[in-house]
Order: sequence, then C-alpha cells, then structure tokens
Amino acid sequence: MKILGLESSCDETAAAVVEDGRHILADVVSSQVKVHERFGGVVPELASRHHVVNVVPVIAEALADAGMDLAAIDAVAVTRGPGLVGALLVAMQAGKAIAWARGLPLVGVHHLEGHLSAVYLDSAEAPEFPHLALLVSGGHTSLVHVLDHGRYVELGRTRDDAAGEAFDKVAKLLGLGYPGGARIERLATGGDPAALRMPRPMAGKGDLDFSFSGLKTWVVNWVHQHGRPEGCALADLCASFQRAVVASLVGKTRDAARRLGARHVQLAGGVAANGALRDALRAAGDEDGFRLFVPPPRLCTDNAAMIAAAGFHRVVRGERAGLDLNAESSLPLP
Repeated sequence: MKILGLESSCDETAAAVVEDGRHILADVVSSQVKVHERFGGVVPELASRHHVVNVVPVIAEALADAGMDLAAIDAVAVTRGPGLVGALLVAMQAGKAIAWARGLPLVGVHHLEGHLSAVYLDSAEAPEFPHLALLVSGGHTSLVHVLDHGRYVELGRTRDDAAGEAFDKVAKLLGLGYPGGARIERLATGGDPAALRMPRPMAGKGDLDFSFSGLKTWVVNWVHQHGRPEGCALADLCASFQRAVVASLVGKTRDAARRLGARHVQLAGGVAANGALRDALRAAGDEDGFRLFVPPPRLCTDNAAMIAAAGFHRVVRGERAGLDLNAESSLPLP
C-alpha cells in the first residue's frame, strides 16, 4: 500500500510516498529557514504564503522521485494538527483535493503521532510494543507510553516552554539567530558544560512533568548581569545550558523507564537530532538496561514520510476522514 503523506504544520512544506508504513519511496522537504531567519523565528503569515507557493511543486517532485503518478497512490495522509492553522490548511486542502479527485481514502494524522512513527521508517530494527517515548520538539516535550500504533498514554509533559522552544529563545537572546537549537549545539561542542552551575527544573518533584521556562529565565538574568558573552565564555554558556536541558530530559526519562519496567525507549521529535541528548540517553540505557531507538536526524525534524507512516496504520484500521476535516492548532494525542 502506497501512502502519499503531506505535512505543512510549521515552516516546512513536505510530501512523501511511503509503502506499507515502512519503506520510503520519496521524501521531499522544502525548508523556509532562509525566509524566517532574519526575523529570529517563524512568522505564521509568511509560512502560510510560502506553503501555497511550494505545495504543488513539492508533491510533483515526490511523485517523480518515487517514479509514479497519482494513479499509483492508494491513500492520502495529511497532518491535521497541532500547528499553525494557516500553515496546516495548505497541505490539508491539497490532500483533500487529491483524495476527492482520485476517489482515495483520506486520513488526518496528529503531528506528534507522526514523530512517534518515524522510528519505523527504513529501519531493520524498531522498538517493540509497549515502549516508552521521549518526544522533544520546538513546541512539545512529553513522555509517552506507546502501547501500539495509534494508542498512546501521555505520562508527563512540559508545564511551560518546550525544550526546543527554550533552545530557540536562548539562542535569540544570545544573538545566535534562527534556528537556535543547532547553533547552540555547535557552540557547545567547544565549551565547558560545568562552567556555569544552572538549575535542574522539576528535579526531585516525583512526577514526570518538565519545565524549561525557569532555566531560560536564569540565562536571561545571567546575561543582564554579565552582558552577552563572546568567544570561550559564549561556548561555556551554551554548553552549560545544553547540559542542564539534557540532564532534565534524561533524568525524567530514566525515572519513567524504571516505573514502567521499559526495556525499549525511543527518542523522537526535532530535538532528537541533538547529539548530546542522543549520547546521554544511550549512556543512560547502558546503565539502566534499556535499549534506545532514534531515527536518523533527517527523520527527526518535520517531514511527510512520518505522516505517511502513521497514516498507513489508520488506513489499514479502516479509518476515513471526510472532506470536512479541519486543521486544529492544539490537539491531544489520540
């Protein structure tokens, strides 16, 4: 079964063709980083307008890469939320039009369910059910008990800023530009992570929730007192900040894994591309006896292959969305 997946929840216009929920036949992403870079973050109206321009060429490129046309597609999966509503509507309306014109099944996919499905793509090994997932992105940070495809229990979530959001805000404060997470990680490689003693939010609270707003505020206050650092001092600040975020994420994940007796853990979402986080979770798994599964970095960030993968299982279960399917800015996991 060949699924055409479409994604436009934020600033990437993406289309992919995935066979049987596992094999990527084509995966095309048109990034808008250059568009939003000078603003220090995503401008929703600009993102929507660029999606309108890009969506048809991206779909055409994906079909060409897969060596097929729409006649070979068996179903269409589109991101229904969460995300920027104006942006979501572009790929959604394109997907609805294709499904209507070709008489194809249509399913709406939760964006985060897509991230949780990326680990199964083009991989010889994947986590068994049930397993634990740490889902970390620019807008979301949560621990999820993954019972099966399409069946999830959220164990904990951020109470304020998501981890990726904290990375981006700190990067903007330090004048590092957008996207911030990758730039902080790059500078952190040359810094001393023990240079600054930063707080560990929500540590010892006994629950599985996260908080990163206070950590971000600590950096704001430090900069107000000492000024914006440069050179080695900047690298030390980035390394110390990254270490604090990673320690919080890894500590809560280890706690959740112990409570569940989890032997398989997956790391998903855009922040899963962070090398320090991947290394720290692997080391934790070696100590605690769980095995870590992480998609390759290109599948951690927003893409349509993950939407097609998640959509495959919904199509197989007989789910169908009507043409009244609408975009939703916030949406709980199914």
